[in-house]
Amino acid sequence: MRPIDLDKTREIRFARQPPDQVERARRLLDGMQGLVVAPSRHPDRLKLSYSICEYTQAGLEAALASQGFRLDQGIRARLARLLVRFCENVQRLNVAANEPDCKSQSAFVEVYQHHQHGDHDDTPPEWRDYK
Repeated sequence: MRPIDLDKTREIRFARQPPDQVERARRLLDGMQGLVVAPSRHPDRLKLSYSICEYTQAGLEAALASQGFRLDQGIRARLARLLVRFCENVQRLNVAANEPDCKSQSAFVEVYQHHQHGDHDDTPPEWRDYK
């Protein structure tokens, strides 16, 4: 996985009421290290840029909800939220996965090379050309 794939830019969708919660959330999140907060072109959204090694959208939304912010609960927003959560969880698991053990791989390759496999033909070479 390339390091650029770990950097995400997402939008958090807020409910329309109360009307000032986008600005309050921006001020709250603006001071967090490794998190870039910017206004969106939509008045009810907030644009966030972060690395998934440090933050996830689900974690940020859960923190906002615990502070009393209301998120958009429309079907489109909920489906987008679930898809992002799944993708970020898979990427975080892939980053955390251990590198393969080279010693065990080389031992397997050695055994595989000496093992008869595939279309092995026990017919002697001189009989193969007999017509």
